[in-house]
Amino acid sequence: MFDDGGEIAVLDVREEGVYSQDGHLLRVSNVPLSMLELRVPALLPREAVRIIVCDGGEGLAALAAERMISGGYSDVAVLAGGTPAWAAAGFRLYTGVYVPSKAFGEYIQHEDAPPEVTAAELNDWIKAGKDMVVVDSRPLAEFRRNSIPGAYDCPSAELPYRMPAFVRSPETTVIVNCGGRTRSIIGAQVLINAGFPNPVYALKDGTQGWKLAGFQLNHGRTEAVPVPSENGLTWPQQAAQRVARRFGIRCIDAARLQQLRADATRTLYLFDVRNPEEFEQGHVPGAQSAPGGQLVQATDTFIAVRPSVVVLTDNDGIRATMTAAWLVQMGHDEVYVHAATQGAERGALPLHLLAGARPCAASVSVAELKALLAGGRAQVVDFATSLQYREGHIPGAWHVVRSRLAAQLPKIPATPLLVFTAAEEALAQLAATDAAALTATPVKVLAGGNAAWIAAGGTMETGDARMTGEADDLSYRALDRKDNVEKAMLEYLSWEVDLLNAVTSDPDFDFRRFPTPT
Repeated sequence: MFDDGGEIAVLDVREEGVYSQDGHLLRVSNVPLSMLELRVPALLPREAVRIIVCDGGEGLAALAAERMISGGYSDVAVLAGGTPAWAAAGFRLYTGVYVPSKAFGEYIQHEDAPPEVTAAELNDWIKAGKDMVVVDSRPLAEFRRNSIPGAYDCPSAELPYRMPAFVRSPETTVIVNCGGRTRSIIGAQVLINAGFPNPVYALKDGTQGWKLAGFQLNHGRTEAVPVPSENGLTWPQQAAQRVARRFGIRCIDAARLQQLRADATRTLYLFDVRNPEEFEQGHVPGAQSAPGGQLVQATDTFIAVRPSVVVLTDNDGIRATMTAAWLVQMGHDEVYVHAATQGAERGALPLHLLAGARPCAASVSVAELKALLAGGRAQVVDFATSLQYREGHIPGAWHVVRSRLAAQLPKIPATPLLVFTAAEEALAQLAATDAAALTATPVKVLAGGNAAWIAAGGTMETGDARMTGEADDLSYRALDRKDNVEKAMLEYLSWEVDLLNAVTSDPDFDFRRFPTPT
């Protein structure tokens, strides 16, 4: 099916930590059963697409397939025997997350060889007062967690857009970093591909390399490279034209976009690659927010169907073109840019649940929950990720993974009322519906979820007390681990480097080279 030219999507429905550690297919999107109803509609916009669901042999795939068929998908099958059968048939399994994107970063490092600087060298440059600027190519939320001292945040798709107006002298050296390797490499190379005149380096191994070298990271910083004014767009626009010519990026108008939308035989992904704040100020109706750097960093979380049609939008074509160039190098055949100066739709997109999903409507307000807790008449159950729970939860809450609800719910102490919450209210609503078939205890949902509790001034408790199972729902970043952090960083960086040899020997490998301009 991979080789017959028809559209296909493969979903692995295990929790991310299990999927990452136990191994998975290369061309697969991880959609945990816990989140299936929330993620599938955007990931699989065409209900007639061919879908294969897999797991590690635990039976989760059959449950997911039933939900998807009930939700309107007409061509759904389960991979018999799951990933163990795939391996037994002689095919490769991969550990880790975002494997195609991570391997692509190593491919670019091997083929284009953007210059690198080590942490020790960068530290020497800082102490010597070298004329330079360090830019972190991750989203601001990740930058806030940890950053190189003195760095500015600028997600990688934004670099050719923002940096020309920010760096006044062509002599200033620019160092691009991320948490590890991929976005450092991609960020440096996107500036080089754009023809940026300054010396550009990728920080070898990113913030993890900095930490391993014994240097301190900053936390809580928010300095960012500003968005350029209209007067600062001349060079970025010229750069986008150069990149479009080299990588064969095609632009389409609104009429052609409408034709693509009307084609019921093809899967269409319409992504707005600007920052979420710009997206909410106005975007093409129906577009999903997919900031360009993250779209390249985690392509499998946005695009499940191959081959498919991908249309990237922004307001002037600059960031969309830079992002499109990466996607075509990653092997996506039909990628277009649609620059729309006016966005008729505003705000974040409303969440569309899988058809047939039955979210629980019974809820309590924050004030009602506080009164219930004060009287000992309720118990809070949090369905956020284990990391989100560890970083902050309602005091006294218990942590449960929705896909393991039947096994974990009995561990919750007896109570007159269960109140479910999560980072996404819809997840708690779905879990509450599931729980109704498992317990006689009444279940309600905290209206607005954890965000509403915080907004109302509620305190949050940290730590991992009252977790009802292992914290393997998530693939933890090395710097987020509680112990063996240095070992985890070394293992992760080694895994990234080794990916290239693995994927280039895989029959599903399809990265592409384009001639370097002379």
